[in-house]
Parts: sequence; C-alpha cells; structure tokens
Amino acid sequence: MPSLAKRAMPIALAVLGAVATAPAIAAEKIEFSVDASKTGAKIDRNIFGQFAEHLGYGIYEGLWVGPDSKIPNTRGIRNDVVAALKALKVPNVRWPGGCFADEYHWRKGVGPAAERAVSLNPNWGGVIEPNTFGLHEFMDFADQIGSEAYLSVNVGSGTPREAAEWLEYMTAAQPTTLAKERAANGHPAPYKVAYLGIGNESWDCGGNMTPDYYLSQLKAYSRFVRNFNPAQQQDPHRMLRIAVGPGGDGPRWTEWTETIMKAWQGRSWSWDMEGLSLHNYTVVNWEQKHKSVGFGETEYAEILRSTLDMDRLIATHAAIMDKYDPEKKIALVVDEWGAWYAKLPGSHEGFLIQQNSQRDAILAALNLNIFARHADRVRMANIAQMINVLQAMIMTDKEKMILTPTYHVFKMYVPFQDATFVPVAFNGGFYTHGRIALPRIDAIAAKDKAGKLWLAFTNVDPNQPVEIEASLAGVTAKSAAGETLTAPKVDSVNTFEAPDTIAPKPVSGKVQGGKLALTLAPKSVTVISVE
Repeated sequence: MPSLAKRAMPIALAVLGAVATAPAIAAEKIEFSVDASKTGAKIDRNIFGQFAEHLGYGIYEGLWVGPDSKIPNTRGIRNDVVAALKALKVPNVRWPGGCFADEYHWRKGVGPAAERAVSLNPNWGGVIEPNTFGLHEFMDFADQIGSEAYLSVNVGSGTPREAAEWLEYMTAAQPTTLAKERAANGHPAPYKVAYLGIGNESWDCGGNMTPDYYLSQLKAYSRFVRNFNPAQQQDPHRMLRIAVGPGGDGPRWTEWTETIMKAWQGRSWSWDMEGLSLHNYTVVNWEQKHKSVGFGETEYAEILRSTLDMDRLIATHAAIMDKYDPEKKIALVVDEWGAWYAKLPGSHEGFLIQQNSQRDAILAALNLNIFARHADRVRMANIAQMINVLQAMIMTDKEKMILTPTYHVFKMYVPFQDATFVPVAFNGGFYTHGRIALPRIDAIAAKDKAGKLWLAFTNVDPNQPVEIEASLAGVTAKSAAGETLTAPKVDSVNTFEAPDTIAPKPVSGKVQGGKLALTLAPKSVTVISVE
C-alpha cells in the first residue's frame, strides 16, 4: 500500500439563497439566543452512521487484516480500528456497497475462507476480491464496535430469490436448510438485521433504471426479501426497508422522488418501505475535482459553499415527501454524503484515496448541523466512507493508524445522538472571499436524555476569531466547558509522522447572569455542555 503522502471524496453546488445579497463584513461579537424549554424533533443517532464498501483499502488492510496478521486483531479485525470506532458509538454501518453491492453475490462470502470464490471488483480498480471478508466477518465487525447492520441487497445483477435466501440465511430462527447452513458456518443464532437497503443508485451504477422500472423492483423485493425472524418483525425491533431515492436536484431527481412517494401513498398491503435514500457528495467539478492537500483559501471557500447546498436539497425532496406523507412516516436517509476530491498523486486508480484536512472537519460539522435542523425527516445518514476511502474517519498504513479531523468532529458530536433539538436564534454575519460569501457562524443546540444542554458552534472564517455572547433561557447555567478543534491552516492534515496536528483541545466559556461568553478560534468546531 502506498504511504499516506502518496495515497489519495461529494456533490455540492450553490450558496444558500440569502448569501447572494449578504453584507461582506461580519460583526466581531455575535449574539445568540437559546431557550432550552423550547424543543423540537429528536436528533436520531442514526444520522451519525458509517459506510464500509469493498473499495480500495476500506475493507482489506483498513479493518480486515486476517487472523494470522501480526497486526493485533480479533478474528481478523483490527483491534485499534475497533477501539477507535467504539468511541464514536457508531449507530449503523452500511455494507457491502455502494456500486459494489449490485454486483455482490452473498454466497461467495460464506463458508470456509479457503474455499470461497475469488472474483474481480470491476467498479473499483478491477482488483481481486478474495471474499475473505464476507457476511459473518461483517456481522462480527458490527458486533465488535456495537453497531447495527445496514445491508444493501443486490438489485442490479441479482434476483429477489437470491436476496430472499440471503435474508433467510441470516435471520431464520427455525431449523430451515439455510438456517442450518448458517449454524454450520459458525453462527447458530439468527443475526439481527436492522436496516435493509433495496438496491443502490439504481438510476446509475445500480442498473440505469427509470423511476417506474425501479418501482417495479422495489415492490417485488420489499415483498419477498423479508426478515424471517418473528422477533424482528414488530416494533421496536422491526427491520426497516430503505428504497433508492434521488441523487441530486433538478427534474430528473424530483421525478424520482415523486414516483416512489406517490406509489407508496397508494400502496397495497403486499409491499412497503420505511425510508427513502438520498445521495449527495460535495464536488465542485466532477471533471476537475479539488485537491485534498495543498489547497488555499479559494478552494476552501468553494468547497464549503458547495456543501451548504445539502440544506436546499433536503428541503426540496422533503417537500415532495410531505405531499404524500404529511405524518413523516418515511425517513429521508442520506446514506452517502461527504467530500469527494481528486485522488492523491501516486495512489491506485479507483481506490478513491484522499487526505482529510481541517476543511473537512468544518464540512462535516456543517452537514451534521443541517441534518439536525431537518431531524423531523432526516433520521439516518451514512458518511462516505469509514476507513481509507473518501472522507474517512480513520487512515491506516500497515500497523499504523491515524484519526482524521472528521473523526474528531464525529467524536465531539456524540452527545447529540438521540438528543432533542433546541432552536438557536442568531445573526452570524458573513465570511467573504472574493465573490464567495458564506454564513460566518453555524450553530445548533440540543438537550440530551439527562436534560443537559449542548451547544455546537462552527466558525467558518479561516482568519478571524469570533466572540460569542449567548443568552441562555430555560436552564440554570453555572459553567460551560467542552472541546474545540482547529488547525494552523485550512489544509492542515494529520499524518502518520504527525498524527496529532489536528486534535480536540479543552475549552471553557464564562457564564454570568444567564449569558455565556465564548471565543471561537478561526476555522474551528466547538462543542460545549452547559452545567
């Protein structure tokens, strides 16, 4: 594997409408208002989900080294990676893809490892796929990190029968032939499958289907690819089915959402779904992608302007869903999101290797905040991807492992998992660079299950600190403390030689007379709790 210095991801488009006419100069002190007695929707912990595809070094060498490796492992899965991911309280992991999922045939990944079929991975580099990391290994991995399984079934090149047999193999509690085969392969008890993705990007790499043709497949798969375990057929343990949804905005994508949601509203008893996916990567230009290292303030501003389009995209499709589902029974599942940059020079074609900078920490926080503000509809999301691929949490090189700035943001946001959204009122002004004007400050607030108030602030401005003065109502505040994440430059990164260049540092605010005073460093993400 190339070193990180040589190893090298999604689509963002426009500035929020209000920014176009925004003033160029922001106030040095910004006033916030938070009333903890006024609450909104639950911020579902599943919006902090992860994605692990058979792509590049994401699975092999990233999380799977095999039981005979000198790298410390448990049944072939890296111990250091497991420990790092457990700290994130990862709610769900999407597997085996991605584009890989619609060419994945599950039988290749079960049974004795030495007897498994060896195939190719034509989507991602045309490399050998040994299938040594299959179903049992993935479920073991999910169990080790304390996460739920989000399985994507093969709709593109598979059949309803193949997918149904996979689910029977996994979930049947009664002694069917497939359940007995599962037991013979080392797992007598049925697996729990919490989420089932019915295809992946069926409008593109998953089969280039029209909305109507995919709908016909969705109806068949949702009918026959069932969870065979009675214990997983009723709330709150019911397996939730997630249909392929849009991949952007514009007529093509709104037609897709309209087609699926209108059919769902008029559905018969024999088919159903519980979620609709949305894919959106932060990419300014697919033909000339931005670099993930060695960029300047212009590229920093362009990427963040693009990523903010996630808010409008969600609002557009949520409005269509509201027409057919005013009670918001169907979750909008943003199960692929993140930054997609040019591959690192010298890295393998199709491995999607890129670095992860302070810019990506800001980008991650902005997107998580958008999801939180749409928590009534967005109840699940999966960043792409977990290890060594695109906007990764973790990077590995043989026995070495580093945590990325994006990892640190996810760790800092753990208190927001299943917390209750609290509205925040503020006018943060604007950060401007050339023709680009961005909201200078972004912030969210929430109350956790114990009633503690948490605040998250993002200072987008890479040059100027910001003084925050927050009025706190509905809570008796005595102190405020937490962590902040910043870096020397917008393109600062962690490397195997300097793994802690970007790491959270303790921070505290001054609370007096019901007000919180806090200084936000430039290009920073800060999370604090109010005691």
